[in-house]
Amino acid sequence: MAFNKLKQVGELNKMRQQAKQLQKQLEEITETYEKGDVKVKVTGDQKVVYIKLDGEDRSDLVDAINKAMKKVQKKAAKKMMEMGGGLGGLLGN
Repeated sequence: MAFNKLKQVGELNKMRQQAKQLQKQLEEITETYEKGDVKVKVTGDQKVVYIKLDGEDRSDLVDAINKAMKKVQKKAAKKMMEMGGGLGGLLGN
């Protein structure tokens, strides 16, 4: 029994390291979109880097959007765990 727990901890640590590596790779992916007087830059991990409207930096909008995205991601992760997904599903719990 103890060996299984150690194996699970080892697997969990490995998954955490892989998740951190993936997070870094996603942060490096960027896309800038322009339409009219609006310019937006986002990263692959779904964070807004900046919004410029008529050349003016709108950090207030960046902050609001990123906070809303973080909240919805937490809710989505919770729903996935409830449905048997996420780490619990991967570990067979």
